[in-house]
Amino acid sequence: MILSVPEVECADNLFFATQAKTLNEGMDGELEGFIKEHKEARLIIIDTLQKVREVGGDRYSYSSDYEIVTKLKSFSDKYGVCLLVVHHTRKLESEDSFDMISGTNGLLGAADGAFIMHKKKRTDNTAVMDIVGRDQPDQELTIEFDREQCIWKFQKAETELWKQPPNPLLEAINEFLTEEMQEWEGTATELLKQLPDMQLSANVLSRRLNVVNSQLLNDYGIFYDNKRGHERKIILKRLEPKE
Repeated sequence: MILSVPEVECADNLFFATQAKTLNEGMDGELEGFIKEHKEARLIIIDTLQKVREVGGDRYSYSSDYEIVTKLKSFSDKYGVCLLVVHHTRKLESEDSFDMISGTNGLLGAADGAFIMHKKKRTDNTAVMDIVGRDQPDQELTIEFDREQCIWKFQKAETELWKQPPNPLLEAINEFLTEEMQEWEGTATELLKQLPDMQLSANVLSRRLNVVNSQLLNDYGIFYDNKRGHERKIILKRLEPKE
């Protein structure tokens, strides 16, 4: 990893790495070396994920996406450092902004949270940032770009948990798990057969569950997991009695 210190005032604790290895070539070791030399570091930004991910024929598979984020999360947990990874979105619009994340739902499945920033038009100064995470309420922030200072400024916030209507997918799962059947396990395709009103593909279903798993637990008392194996299995378990 090649580090450089920018020549700007009041930034003696800001470092840039202009070159780095990919994760499968030893980038995690480079990050550990940096942390050992700079124990006060609390934030590391990787821009972009594509620059440091491994090169291979299956690099866009679920297992590959899950594995690369798991490696980064393990490093973050070990050293108590916030690791912010910049990644691209798809060009195609989607009703759910998190479906726009480029790659498979393995990226969201392993991460602690995600931020999606999008504008209605490329030339707009105002943007919307959607936020989801395991230990934070889902939020929608409106921010505005100050062209003179080259910074994004906060305008307003909406907390989805209180302002948006109930999530139809979570409502359907809540109805599916009855008092007689408190736990269910099966593939995404099998789950869709139990939720006939959900007009989704199996891949989209898994992606959305990865995004809203904390809301499913907090609002409905239902635990969700995506078990890896020969065939991916979804696990749903009601932890609290159904009201």
